[in-house]
Amino acid sequence: MKKIGVLTSGGDSPGMNAAIRAVIRKGIFHDMEVYGIYNGYQGLMAGNIKRLELGSAGDIIQRGGTILFSARSEEFKTEEGQNVAIEQLNKFGIEGLIVIGGDGSFQGAAKLTAKGYPCIGVPGTIDNDIPGTDYTIGFDTALNTIIDAIDKIRDTATSHERTYVIEVMGRNAGDLALWAGLADGAESILIPENENDFEIVVNRLKRGQARGKKHSIIVLAEGVGNGMDYGKQIQDATGMETRVTVLGHIQRGGKPSGFDRVLASRLGAKAVELLLNGEAGKMVGIQNNQLVSHDIIEVLKQKHEIDLDMYRLSNELSI
Repeated sequence: MKKIGVLTSGGDSPGMNAAIRAVIRKGIFHDMEVYGIYNGYQGLMAGNIKRLELGSAGDIIQRGGTILFSARSEEFKTEEGQNVAIEQLNKFGIEGLIVIGGDGSFQGAAKLTAKGYPCIGVPGTIDNDIPGTDYTIGFDTALNTIIDAIDKIRDTATSHERTYVIEVMGRNAGDLALWAGLADGAESILIPENENDFEIVVNRLKRGQARGKKHSIIVLAEGVGNGMDYGKQIQDATGMETRVTVLGHIQRGGKPSGFDRVLASRLGAKAVELLLNGEAGKMVGIQNNQLVSHDIIEVLKQKHEIDLDMYRLSNELSI
């Protein structure tokens, strides 16, 4: 294999640029031509493809977002769109494709592989919701962004003696909420993987108030519900002054952490190695700090699991 392509798709995550850099430099190290595909699958169908040189990877490892940009494409989900994409890849002589993104991006990679075009998936999403890997690129940076925000909000909560509900991202996964809530000593953490009894949350707040506690932090995963609605319910049930902060897309931005830069570099390079070894339809990941690869179809069939021992610990520590 002498020519490979790389694209980023779906929601951006800090560390994607580090992964792109690893693909470029690992590929060139092995005398390959590396082509950047801009604007995800939509750009692939449009032929928005350019050859990347060593200089293309310069000064990007510390940058958030993605230099290849990202987009979602309904057209690519059709067989006709996939055929157009393969025509463009063949036009440029690209023999293998590395896709950096989440499960939606992996579904596209699986479709192309099923049509005989070799693809490798690299998990890049702040949600940490991809089975087969302990961590996804961007999770650690987003986690630290949330922790920093909660630290600041706690200062205000203390000053005004208020309860704060903080809604964080994660789609249908509660990893960001759980890790951030445990790291910041939240009184309650609400995640979609566990039934959340509203009365338990209310009683915990009332117990705290009875012993003189002046403020509380509740971390709510977006997969559980709307933060504004939940905040109103808390205030109505407790009579405590309650404020809501929806952190939103601030969680996706910023310089990637050292962990994410190293993780992205390792995963991007591993993806190139798989293509060099003739592999296709695989996803790279990290488990117990060891690089692994899995069949991408099998990964998509699995359900993401959260560490419920951590959830139980958070409840024990928030008495």
